[in-house]
Amino acid sequence: MRAIRLLFPFILLAVACDKTSGGDNTVGKDSTTITYTASTEDFPNPERGFYRYSETTVDNFTALDAATLATYKSGATPSGGSFSVMSTLVFRYFIMTGYTGKSLPATFLTNLSKDFATARAAGVKLIPRFTYTISVTAGSCPESWICTPYGDAPKSVVLNHISQLKPILQANADVIATVQLGFIGVWGENFYTDYFGDASSNGQKQLLDNNWTDRSDVLKAMLDALPADRMVQIRLPQLKQKFVYGVSALPTSSAMTADEAATGTDKARIGFHNDCFLSSANDYGTFADYGSSSSAPVEATTAMRNYTSMDSKYVVVGGETCSDAYSPQNDCEPSGHAEQEFSDMHYSFLNADYNADVNNDWQTGGCLDNIKRKLGYRLLLKDAILPTKLATTDSLSVTIHLQNVGYAAPYNPRPVQLLLRNTESKKTDTLTFTTEVRKWLTGDVTLRQSFKLPAGITAGTYEVLLNLPDGYNSLRNMPAYSIRLANENVWESTTGYNNLNHKITIQ
Repeated sequence: MRAIRLLFPFILLAVACDKTSGGDNTVGKDSTTITYTASTEDFPNPERGFYRYSETTVDNFTALDAATLATYKSGATPSGGSFSVMSTLVFRYFIMTGYTGKSLPATFLTNLSKDFATARAAGVKLIPRFTYTISVTAGSCPESWICTPYGDAPKSVVLNHISQLKPILQANADVIATVQLGFIGVWGENFYTDYFGDASSNGQKQLLDNNWTDRSDVLKAMLDALPADRMVQIRLPQLKQKFVYGVSALPTSSAMTADEAATGTDKARIGFHNDCFLSSANDYGTFADYGSSSSAPVEATTAMRNYTSMDSKYVVVGGETCSDAYSPQNDCEPSGHAEQEFSDMHYSFLNADYNADVNNDWQTGGCLDNIKRKLGYRLLLKDAILPTKLATTDSLSVTIHLQNVGYAAPYNPRPVQLLLRNTESKKTDTLTFTTEVRKWLTGDVTLRQSFKLPAGITAGTYEVLLNLPDGYNSLRNMPAYSIRLANENVWESTTGYNNLNHKITIQ
């Protein structure tokens, strides 16, 4: 892996989704309350957890292997790891060495499409990052271990490459969990760069207005290259402030609000990847201020951490550890605060392969199993109030209490469905809740809605199920992409449904 781097609605009568309320527990004469048992099992769920690392170059393309992806899902030991993880996410480095001054070849775009097809068939999603170099050159320079030229590309080339990639990304967004901004600097981490402002001691030690504008132009191009339901992760939280509020924005700029979240705007689609999780007080420059043309950098660790903590409630967050030196802070509680940091910053995923020293410490310290279960969302049923019998002309009133015990809400949109499955014919009718899973933050979640029974439904006995399938039709009937609830005896692996263990008689 890489060397340590310096950086870096309640709608009356019809529906309600109450995030904080426990809801009305009144049970009608023809209704009953079913309670559920929480599970402590670690199991794979889409778009969350420890991811596995892979890389390839443009000219020597090593395609993803379906058999390897299958082992990731079933459980495998990462390189250098003392533990096993089940992974539904694969980080994919696309290294464009030699293309800093020319267009990408058609063969690469074809290979890229094949990678996405392999991921789709395997039931995983990718986290792509495009970069021009992952190599460093030591020499006689202030930082000595990494010197110029760094090897990235000018903005005009970057924008041309993004325009080439756009059709591929658009066509395969179903199996893209999120895209990391990349392109700028070594490792695509937006720091050591020849063209976008060198904020290191090798260069100008700050970022100027034109540097922020150029970086924002690349970010805007990446956002436009994806559908509005997919996010772009950035390495420096300050870039989001400068992108949203302008180059003069201060580290104290406001974070996104709940009303702004999940709206499909650019602001709502910019997340974060911290590739030096708990490596220093400001995570090797992650939570630093880089100034502007009229403002020199100032100490802003607390302000930037507060901003990221608040903003990250509603966007995707992930990354990797990079140094074991920041100990005991990056250890398990009580000597460290690794789990609290995951919670405060709302992490959905983390690299299983790097840094092995830090990750192995969590195994030794006894908190890794908890981290495995809680990265991203972990949704469990508490109870459900459901009718026992109905006439075909009746409304179906439902109250379901859940709890998200994970660090974060799901970050990509998906429907939440109540299913009625006839016990004899197995015909299944679908009723869709009015809710937004991207706002199911850590804590209690209540689904309360009154449905009109589907037209033409026949008398009979019906099982009741809860379904949270992928938001894309291409994956909607694939169980690997549906959310499994963290309860005993509810998951149907063959359908991807969560059985509420209740039957309704419709007369």
